[in-house]
Amino acid sequence: MDKVGSYEFMAEPFHCDFSGRLFMGHLGNHMLNAADFHSTDRGFGMKYLMQIKRSWVLSRLAIEMTEMPLQYTKFNVETWVESAMRYFTSRNFAVVGAASPASPSERKVYGYGRSIWAMIDTETRQPTDIYSINDGAIEDWIFPDKECPIQKGGRVKMSDSAELLRTITTNYSDVDINGHVNSVKYIEHVLDLWPLDWYRSHAVSRFEIAYVAEAHAGDDLSFFREQTSDKDYSVRVVRSDGTECCRSRMIFR
Repeated sequence: MDKVGSYEFMAEPFHCDFSGRLFMGHLGNHMLNAADFHSTDRGFGMKYLMQIKRSWVLSRLAIEMTEMPLQYTKFNVETWVESAMRYFTSRNFAVVGAASPASPSERKVYGYGRSIWAMIDTETRQPTDIYSINDGAIEDWIFPDKECPIQKGGRVKMSDSAELLRTITTNYSDVDINGHVNSVKYIEHVLDLWPLDWYRSHAVSRFEIAYVAEAHAGDDLSFFREQTSDKDYSVRVVRSDGTECCRSRMIFR
């Protein structure tokens, strides 16, 4: 197998917004699926990890898109492990058009993604040694040479003057196999802070999110937003007990 995995998806109509382009949340899902396909095929995926009470947990995600795929468009998500340490690993993504039989080497590039993952013990919820899995199998698949020409996600700075825009109660459909609010659900809830009319004249150019603490079904989440420049916004998500769950940054065009 190659160190870079490539997986085909389609922008299904019910996964697209009113403009006919793929929702950012569904693109995030496709990236996470590609990551799981890639790691499973190479011996350190979720299917195996759940048997030994381990799991991958997404810590940071940055997505930068020049364009979102239109409905019915087939595209590929390429993914590879850029680096790994004891408790964290960096995984990158490229979103490219499907290959054409006439010119297979020429592919449209929609955008890129960068992510940081931790491996946790599902009983203690504490980080665990990535290199303890299959005698450090992940080391065989590290590939730092493939280009991912977007910035890594940085620390999202916010002041105490951020405005509270919305408080929601999390429910059944927010929770995933790990028992906490799904990573992509945060993306969807954050993007819902802007009205539909906003998206008639703006598109998300870059989306960053850093996860800090877990939330569970029934938790109340409050969303605080702060504008840092003309089209640059930051969002803080806080549980009702005052614990910060994540911070996010959106740059629009």
